[in-house]
Amino acid sequence: MKIIIAPDSFKESLSAPAVAEAIARGWQQIYPEARCVLKPMADGGEGTVDALLAAVGGERREQVVQGPMLEAVTAQWGWLGQRTAVIEMAAASGLHWVLREQRDALRACSYGTGELILAALDAGAKRIILGLGGSATNDGGSGLLRALGIRFLDEREQTLPPGGAALAQLARIDMAGLDPRLVDVRIDIAADVDNPLCGPKGASAVFGPQKGATPEQVQVLDAALAHFAQVTARAIGKDVSTVPGVGAAGGLGFAAKAFLNAEFHRGIELVADVSRLAEAMAGADLVITGEGRLDSQSLHGKTPVGVARIAQQASVPVVALVGSLGEGYQQVYDAGITAAFSLAPGPISLETACSTAAAELEARAADLARLWRLARSC
Repeated sequence: MKIIIAPDSFKESLSAPAVAEAIARGWQQIYPEARCVLKPMADGGEGTVDALLAAVGGERREQVVQGPMLEAVTAQWGWLGQRTAVIEMAAASGLHWVLREQRDALRACSYGTGELILAALDAGAKRIILGLGGSATNDGGSGLLRALGIRFLDEREQTLPPGGAALAQLARIDMAGLDPRLVDVRIDIAADVDNPLCGPKGASAVFGPQKGATPEQVQVLDAALAHFAQVTARAIGKDVSTVPGVGAAGGLGFAAKAFLNAEFHRGIELVADVSRLAEAMAGADLVITGEGRLDSQSLHGKTPVGVARIAQQASVPVVALVGSLGEGYQQVYDAGITAAFSLAPGPISLETACSTAAAELEARAADLARLWRLARSC
């Protein structure tokens, strides 16, 4: 018996490798002889480094960089070998670095993510996988570009202060100092959103509020990013502000596309490709996936549905074990998931759910194995 276990992380609770291990323990309570193939997944956000290191090996590295409010933070990134680095922008520029009462979407800066890219270049990287998600920034990726050598100047040829709001004063972009090593580096963006840079579905309107932006500040930021896009179009000779995904991570996707020639991928598809999930499906009897919550939004690039689509191609059934089932979760059945189950044994608080997630995953996996044994005996 071959069981593929390919879950995402459970945010604020368990990493994807820890989720996979708990499921395997539960399944092997009933089928100790089963071959459980663990393939931790991610969709480009939190846990992407963990998932890829677990899947293909490599080493975790640390770098002291500037956080979103320009304070010193220690950020981790991954070296996968074959001159490939994997970076989560949230590791340096994530919302978790800023206390709720101190969030400032007008000034938050992605400079630290650029510093992680520099660290990868110093290590000899020729390919960088950059996961976008969980950002505290709304600066269009201008901070990242500053770290890589680009200057943003006002009409007096003075350097702009950091943050998205300052881009409203942008007059000229000086690209002469851009790190020349980037010419020979392939940058793959892993993201689970397809938002443009500006407008009602853009970075500021959709994601700004969770970063502390008021309705008035959302308008300021959206106008500033629109101006940034116009000046950028003049500088590089084309407008990429409407390319799907450039609004990810406060517009950091825009900077990567416009100035670094980055290629966008669905996060789950990129992670699955690197970890060779499709190849692992050969001869599998069942796939177990999961994440913290499953609902109608899971259809838009989330891990369980991405795993199910790959499993469908190999005609392998998929079961999802998730923290909670939200509104419209039944829609995932049309996307290839055979069945979905919530971990909670009854009404419990979020705090309790997070602290007991490993035990509940193990228990539900054992329950699923019992049901599987019954079905096979009929």
